Amino acid sequence: MWLLMLPALVPVLLFSVGPLLYGIGLAFTDARNTRVHETSFVGLENFTDLLADDDFWASFRIGAIWAVSVTVLQFLAALGLALLLNQNLRFRGVARVLAVVPWAMPPVVIGLMWKLVYHPDAGILNDLLGTDINWLADFSLALPAIIVVGVWTGMPQTTIVLLAGLQNVPKELYEAGEMDGAGRWRRFWNITLPQLRPVIVAITSLDFVWNINQFGLVYVLT
Repeated sequence: MWLLMLPALVPVLLFSVGPLLYGIGLAFTDARNTRVHETSFVGLENFTDLLADDDFWASFRIGAIWAVSVTVLQFLAALGLALLLNQNLRFRGVARVLAVVPWAMPPVVIGLMWKLVYHPDAGILNDLLGTDINWLADFSLALPAIIVVGVWTGMPQTTIVLLAGLQNVPKELYEAGEMDGAGRWRRFWNITLPQLRPVIVAITSLDFVWNINQFGLVYVLT
């Protein structure tokens, strides 16, 4: 069995596990970009310097706000969209295709597109609001503006997973709820959410990890 898995394991070991272990090893040395191969062991010195750096904690706080906010808002928006797309809409097929468009776009393209939307002089948003706000340069507005982009970017994959979960909920449960006199909200709270719980836990966990690692989008926007 291991021989059959070898062709797949070798690339993983070479391009994933190997660089990971090498990077962990470098963390305990005084390696720099200009001299990676001429290093000496420094133990935990790099980690103590990092924890004592105020810039690190400021970045950590902003990163945590970003990851948590995007994950929560992304889930709520995706759940609402999934519930809508699960209805018998006239153009449901077209709506489902349009809903996944952001998923097909590279992060750099998304960043450049939204940078134009937020442009202080020629941006669509300022034209609609009749303002000249520099959304990405104002510290108090930049983070909320980027969070909106993050939610829009990651919402399609969350919507698809939740929609698949909704379609797997047995119809008999809703019929039984209607017979017992349960309204739409009670059916959602007592039937839909409990049935979706495993899906919700899985997709929000994946979204959180994905949002933590979302560097390219934020870099392009800022």
